[in-house]
Formats: sequence, structure tokens, C-alpha cells
Amino acid sequence: MPEIETDAWEYTLYIPTDPVAVPVCRRTLRLILTLHHLPHLTETAELLVSELVSNAVLHTKGPAALRIRYRDGVLQIGAWDCDPQPPEPPGKFDQLTDSESGRGFAIVRACSGTWGWQPMSRLGRLGKLVWCDLPAA
Repeated sequence: MPEIETDAWEYTLYIPTDPVAVPVCRRTLRLILTLHHLPHLTETAELLVSELVSNAVLHTKGPAALRIRYRDGVLQIGAWDCDPQPPEPPGKFDQLTDSESGRGFAIVRACSGTWGWQPMSRLGRLGKLVWCDLPAA
């Protein structure tokens, strides 16, 4: 059985608003999870990163960042962007159409333990952080 990470850690990767940032974030996440003995989370975590980072780089102007945090047995994945507007609420996963867009937060909601967003203005920063939690067990 693989060793499970017990120490808390956090990484932030600042990314350009470029679609190429999405695969870079997925690969970075994969490496971080492997190094911290959490490779069993990789498949789901990569899907979550893809959805969160895609929204940050495709729907906003300006800088963005990926934040990966582990604490108390929970992997938290967050995407920061400089747009303060809240994300669109997710639809129900089973009621989505076959369109190429509009499914991101429904996928995040379906695949994570919980998700949310917070304005960064209360911390004296610009934009918002959209995040989701993935239990490690």
C-alpha cells in the first residue's frame, strides 16, 4: 500500500492567460502528487485542474494562478484569476447538453468533495479564487 502524505504543503504556479497553460498545470500537478505519494488522486485531480484553469484562462483577461494545497487529508485545487465576478453556478450534471462549453463547474461539483469561490478583495488582492476539495482517502 502506498504511503499517504501527512504533512501540509502548498504550491502556487502563476500562469499566462493562454490555453497552453492548461496542460502545463496538469503536468505540474501530476509531478507534485507523485512526489508527495498521492498518485492515486492524479486522474480526478487532473480533470479538476483542467476545468478550473480553463475557466481562469479562457474567460478572463490578465494573470492567473493554480494553487495546490494539501492539509488534513484533503487536496485543495484552486484557480485564481483577476476577474472579481463570481463563476456561473453549475447546472445539474445529468441535465447538461452535448455542447462543448458550460459543463466545467458541473464536472467540478460532481467529481470533488466540495467546491466554492471567494473574492480576493477581502484579502486586499484582485480577482477571485475558485477552488475544490478532493479527499485523499
